[in-house]
Amino acid sequence: MSDDISDGTGLGDGPGVEEELLEEELRQAASLLDPVPPALLQSAVDAFALRDPEARVAGLTFDSLVDAIPVRGAAAAPRMLTFTAGEVTLDVELTEDGLIGQVLPPAPARIEVLTGPRPSTTATADDMGRFTAPVTPSGPFALRLHTTDETVMTEWLRA
Repeated sequence: MSDDISDGTGLGDGPGVEEELLEEELRQAASLLDPVPPALLQSAVDAFALRDPEARVAGLTFDSLVDAIPVRGAAAAPRMLTFTAGEVTLDVELTEDGLIGQVLPPAPARIEVLTGPRPSTTATADDMGRFTAPVTPSGPFALRLHTTDETVMTEWLRA
């Protein structure tokens, strides 16, 4: 008789040989029957290359596509986004001509507009934290903010 106490789930035991073999068979079957499209795989590799492990992540706290109250008869307004990471707030407006934004509290900064595998566009915030970038993202994008003290990266969004 064994002194091992198990609840039968195997969760605390780690994978056994049978589970590892089954997992490998399932992985091989999935790669044959439903392979990852090469373009999707390349996008994942490109996105991973853009990560910055030293950066704080700024969460999306306002998106006018989701949070704004629609006004009947109003013309299509530009998309407004607000990202927050601790004391740092990044307000951004997506227009047909590009991005307009402000860093709060106001301070000079460098903002990179990351748009996947394409080269990033850089904007410079003035002493009041205001910046413009002549690019309107058309797909997934993120912003990386470099201040004198830290780097803050927004989560990725689809324009």
